[in-house]
Amino acid sequence: MEECIFCQIIEGKIPGFKIFENDDIQAFLTIAPIKPGHTLVVPKKHIDYFFDLDEVLMNKLMAVSKQVAADLLKAFRPTTHKIGVMIAGLEVAHAHLHLIPMDNEEELDFSLAKQVSTDELKENFEKIKTIQTPG
Repeated sequence: MEECIFCQIIEGKIPGFKIFENDDIQAFLTIAPIKPGHTLVVPKKHIDYFFDLDEVLMNKLMAVSKQVAADLLKAFRPTTHKIGVMIAGLEVAHAHLHLIPMDNEEELDFSLAKQVSTDELKENFEKIKTIQTPG
């Protein structure tokens, strides 16, 4: 069985723009963002369905999501001053949460996602890394 793409990113087998990592969770930019800064928050343990996460791991994932969302607000300054949260789980069979800087509710639509260049990902990555507080 082929290893999922998120596991490959987590293990460093393929490149990713990681903006957070601890023992249990990793957050990285998606290669097909709806908006600049669109970030995936992913448990390192491979679990297919989000609601199969145990409560401890789910709570850790949500705590990291809160921290990353604060960084995304500072870096991308959406007009709503809100980060949208989506859990779909159909595109990759590895539990994950989407954080999307949004200017309006209609932007929370996967049909708006588009593949972006590595240069654009790097630019958005640098925007986030510049404002992050160490810790």
